[in-house]
Amino acid sequence: MNQLNKETAQMTEQQFSERVGACKEKLYRFAYCYVKNEQEALEIVSEATYKAYLAYRRLDNSQYFETWISRIVINCAMDHMRRHKKYTYMEDSVVEFSAKEDPVPLEDRWDLYEALDRLKPEDKAFIILKYFEDQRFKDMAEVLSMPESTVKTRLYRILDKLKRQLIKEEVDAL
Repeated sequence: MNQLNKETAQMTEQQFSERVGACKEKLYRFAYCYVKNEQEALEIVSEATYKAYLAYRRLDNSQYFETWISRIVINCAMDHMRRHKKYTYMEDSVVEFSAKEDPVPLEDRWDLYEALDRLKPEDKAFIILKYFEDQRFKDMAEVLSMPESTVKTRLYRILDKLKRQLIKEEVDAL
């Protein structure tokens, strides 16, 4: 009986394709937050999708598909950054997936993005998941494969580090 349930619960190629299509913009935003370059972000998503395609039949519970593929994108982005040793490219063109106008002034956003770029890729994942993707701690814990309490602790430490970094830069600028 359990074997029968597992076989019927297994995702088909068509379902995999539909699920990827449904979350492609979110996956792109994850990758773009890491590399700040449209082509590299698309490359990361493409690589992650390929890796996910090779392994989707081993996914036990298709309910966690989005969490699972998000983690693959994050890992591919961190691998990409390690391979390319922190080169960041800024583009003049507006990305079609970019967010709507933000009430925060451009100069303040640049400071924030620069501070985020100085974080370790592992730390950046916490900020992206919480504030760019608006995920709950429980969902973040699933994506990052760690206990919820650890996610909270690490996020608050990272935020404190960012805050101290931004304050120090502001004091140095005066």
